[in-house]
Amino acid sequence: MNKRRVVVTGIGVIASSGTGKDSFWKGLMSSKSFVSRINSFDASEFRTQIAAEIKDFDPKKNMDSKSVRRYDRYTHLGVAAANEAIEDSNLSDNLLEQAGVVVASGVGGITSLEREIGILNSKGPSRVSPFLVPMMIADTLSGTIATMHGAKGPNFATVSACASSAHAMIVACNLIKNEGVDIIITGGAEAPISPIAVAAFGNMKALSARNDEPERASRPFDVERDGFVMGEGAGILVFESLESALKRGAKIYAEVKGYGMSADAYHMVQPDPEGRGAASAMRHALNSSGLSVNDIDYVNMHGTSTPVGDVAEIRAIKKVFGERANKLFVSSNKSQIGHLLGASGAVEIVASIIGLNNSIILPTVNLENKDPEIDLNCVANKPLKAEVRNFVSNSFGFGGHNASLIAGRFED
Repeated sequence: MNKRRVVVTGIGVIASSGTGKDSFWKGLMSSKSFVSRINSFDASEFRTQIAAEIKDFDPKKNMDSKSVRRYDRYTHLGVAAANEAIEDSNLSDNLLEQAGVVVASGVGGITSLEREIGILNSKGPSRVSPFLVPMMIADTLSGTIATMHGAKGPNFATVSACASSAHAMIVACNLIKNEGVDIIITGGAEAPISPIAVAAFGNMKALSARNDEPERASRPFDVERDGFVMGEGAGILVFESLESALKRGAKIYAEVKGYGMSADAYHMVQPDPEGRGAASAMRHALNSSGLSVNDIDYVNMHGTSTPVGDVAEIRAIKKVFGERANKLFVSSNKSQIGHLLGASGAVEIVASIIGLNNSIILPTVNLENKDPEIDLNCVANKPLKAEVRNFVSNSFGFGGHNASLIAGRFED
């Protein structure tokens, strides 16, 4: 094991439950679902007409009007979260100049791309925005954060569908542990609630069609689950070497202790039903952390609310943890804020870290009739007061991409 340690010294987040970490946490603690009927476009003819949208976001609080017009919503959200994380970490200009930025997006500027294709078809090629390319590509956010804050370290994006931001955080850890970088701004952002995305995911029957009861639609582990609900938002964290954090007296939210990656090599959009790839990622995370299964108290599951995926992940947890699995707590934040695709891993690890610092495990809401195959200790419907030493956060993506991170209390 490399002895260089990685800690979290700054957090920024925005999701349907709230803008900024305090509002985000307060929303999650309400045990409400923030899913509603889509109002950003007319979805009345779509199979799925619901999503977890952010209702009160003003990008002009973080960008001037010209920049707002030149960037996609996913960048707007990511910049807002990054600004909060950097301010929260109290990084000096000198440290920021040396920092890297590794942030992710699964689908990038899909809304801008769809809009400009409509302009191309209706008004001709001369009317397509010259800013479309930076609007749509997934690495625009990392470059924008670096430019706004003068961060001149390693800079790029990772793209692995719904595992994208988890992979970004793993890369950030590697850069700090093995490449001598002291600070990486990392995480992900996603703004996928567009007609083409909702139609495509809906028509492949990946999305819930519980349109008459939006707030009850995202229901991981429940026997009546019928697919995931799309969400939007961003989670950005400041990862820092322990040496750097201690030297400047930074507050430390948590230590990132291990990480693992694998591939299912099974199917483009379906997980291995036995959870073998997911289990491999968790084993690698445990091995890299130096912890045992008995040191883990909670698993923040990928838990999308799909019939196959939830069961496969439970099987994976049992494979890895054996008898310890029955003593773990598990839950899924997606029940409240939907599935943020490439940003889900970062937003969920933020939720778990805030929970760690408040001795709270957030619940899976809408868990009314648990699937008999989901036979672990699911925290249901209300937050649970509990001391957590270390937790696993899982993210799995189309293409069979698996990523697991372990974080926990910092102990000197």
